Amino acid sequence: MTVKLALSARNRLSTRTIAAALSIASCMFMATTPALGQIAGKKPPTLLAQAQPQTAVPQGQTFEEEIIPQRYANNPNVDAFINDMVARYDFDESSLHSLFAGVSYSATAVKLVTPSPSPSVKNWRAYQSRFLDQIRINAGIRFWRANQATLQRAYEEFGVPPEVIVGILGVETIYGRFMGNFRVLDALTTLSFDYPNTPNRADRQATFRKNLEDYLVWTRDSQIDPTTVLGSYTGAIGIPQFLPSSITQYAVSYDGNKEIDLRTSQADAIGSVANYLRQNGWENGRPVVWKIGTDAGSLGVAQAAADGAPEPHWPLDQLLRAGLLLNEPSVNIASEAGTPVTVVDLPSPGRGTEYMLGLKNFYVLTRYNRSFFYALAVYQLGERIKSQMQASDAASSANAQNNAAPPSAASQ
Repeated sequence: MTVKLALSARNRLSTRTIAAALSIASCMFMATTPALGQIAGKKPPTLLAQAQPQTAVPQGQTFEEEIIPQRYANNPNVDAFINDMVARYDFDESSLHSLFAGVSYSATAVKLVTPSPSPSVKNWRAYQSRFLDQIRINAGIRFWRANQATLQRAYEEFGVPPEVIVGILGVETIYGRFMGNFRVLDALTTLSFDYPNTPNRADRQATFRKNLEDYLVWTRDSQIDPTTVLGSYTGAIGIPQFLPSSITQYAVSYDGNKEIDLRTSQADAIGSVANYLRQNGWENGRPVVWKIGTDAGSLGVAQAAADGAPEPHWPLDQLLRAGLLLNEPSVNIASEAGTPVTVVDLPSPGRGTEYMLGLKNFYVLTRYNRSFFYALAVYQLGERIKSQMQASDAASSANAQNNAAPPSAASQ
């Protein structure tokens, strides 16, 4: 059972309220295993790079696409969309009718966005092991070394460290290795006009229609054949898996040729991710997460304050006064007392839920993909790659120094 605390109008708890909650939570923590569910945060007001967290699909798996041809020819909803595109963006009406007549309904995309009738239990340790594997780490080291100058330039221009960009690109596509094999036009059209019957159907359809609109404008202005672009089953494109609406708003040409190409240009992918994070509020030089104590009191406070909201809204000092211990010796508690944080809960079946404190930069990572698991995996993958690369460089430097040293008198 999870202890939930009702937030006040300002999303703040009084010391007395949270202290009382701590007393309850600590008793329950000692008696039972914390709940495994992770509550989803509120829908953000800003665009996400991805429309929603991607369903777990084995990397590199190829789907045999199920199609229903001609579904969108003489379709009244599509015809209304075409008329709107003609009026707003001066498209040629007959060309759009011809284009949509060749679009295929993607039953596979519909199947993959349809929620399971019995959702799987969230498992942080399984998720973490999937994305922090040695394949991604080794690929990340190679990518970092090959693009070191570009990553440094992006850091200097946008304030986003190389390890964060490398972490995102590693989690998304293993640096372009798996970018999706769905025709983006088919996926976006299907999810715009035939989204499955779910409680959020209207909102999801509106999101995909906006992306379909931006996709058509982007491909026209970039002189790209819209039938040739491949991506994920939700229409995410390229090395960083940007949706078309994110491409039009955040993507940049970073390789000097003045053309944005997220599918083959590693430099464009790096610059676009850095720009996306900066535009969504990345704070240069600030941490992403803080670790907390593993004592029962700290875990009890964290459990009580874990409300699933990704926005930092708990002042650090309130959690500390309630009994939470911060396991970050270098943090100046006095100067950080008013820093807002969110409690990141990381459930895994068969073991106690793990907790961390997420800061503003953690929240920014959830703007890329609306998932605590995703944001933390990106951060940890980048840190793991950085650590192993530094260790390798140190070992190489030591070996070089040893080989260059003059022979000792004893060996002569």
